[in-house]
Amino acid sequence: MSEIWPWLMLAGLGAFHGLNPAMGWLFSVALGLHRGSRRVVWLSLLPIGLGHALSVASVALLFVLAGTLIDGTIVRIAAGITLIAWAIYRWHFRSRHRVRVGLKTGLMGLGLWSFLMATAHGAGLMLWPALMPLCFPSGRAPDSGPLLPAVLGVGVHTLAIVAVTATIAITVYEWIGVEILRRAWINLDAIWMLALATAGLCLLPG
Repeated sequence: MSEIWPWLMLAGLGAFHGLNPAMGWLFSVALGLHRGSRRVVWLSLLPIGLGHALSVASVALLFVLAGTLIDGTIVRIAAGITLIAWAIYRWHFRSRHRVRVGLKTGLMGLGLWSFLMATAHGAGLMLWPALMPLCFPSGRAPDSGPLLPAVLGVGVHTLAIVAVTATIAITVYEWIGVEILRRAWINLDAIWMLALATAGLCLLPG
């Protein structure tokens, strides 16, 4: 179980991100409705997944490089402090978005939005508690190196967010409609900020 939980956590975080309309599915639905095409809804999944993957991969790469150069305990503590600091920052500035992309943007704009939102939410930071035991078990890199587990971890996370995004986008486009956001949605950002802070605390030494 100790070997599979990081993969389950990576997939679970991807699924949670996929639930958030700001991460892409709302844009996917809006673009499909604007162009009157179910095919556009499916095509939009590519830039959503790619933008998200580039964001989390860039952060994961930084931590992997740090882990190969610095003691694992220091990286763990630094990651924990960064997660807590980012949660506080997100709580304080949660309503301020300097860069905006319209709901009728094209596929390239959608990819940009996906990258920006994943970065702003600290998605790459949040993956580190799950990636650390894969990339540096027992505090050191495996014989095959830490890069392969990191790439596979980002891949699992990306597949999960794309799968959930696709499921919600098609369901809303075909049957439910975007009116659900006015009636039955919860504040996922607040849950995410709490999750960031909790993960940071778990990384700090007890």
